[in-house]
Amino acid sequence: MKWYFKSIKNYLYFEGRARRKEYWMFTLINFLIFWILEFIENYKGWRTLLSGLYGLFIILPVVAVNVRRLHDIGRSGWWMLIGLVPVFGPIALFVLAFMDSEEGSNQYGPNPKYS
Repeated sequence: MKWYFKSIKNYLYFEGRARRKEYWMFTLINFLIFWILEFIENYKGWRTLLSGLYGLFIILPVVAVNVRRLHDIGRSGWWMLIGLVPVFGPIALFVLAFMDSEEGSNQYGPNPKYS
């Protein structure tokens, strides 16, 4: 859970780098939270009340951790726009998220793996 709260706390921090572990733990916990909220909504007969509110709450932290993850592999945060390309874009971002960190420091800061 510490990775989740670290990303929530840094929701306006677009500089620096995010390790794969930080990114994927944050993504996993978000997936689980959305799944639980969807279950509750379906059980109670609510439409998308809880998941919609949570989605609004989590949008900035998701963008920030994605930008920091791209920085970790040496890409600009503007690479997130490739996700707007149908079919290919989300697949490309998914593949980029699995790439290992750039060794040592890069233009976005020191490697968090060794900090």
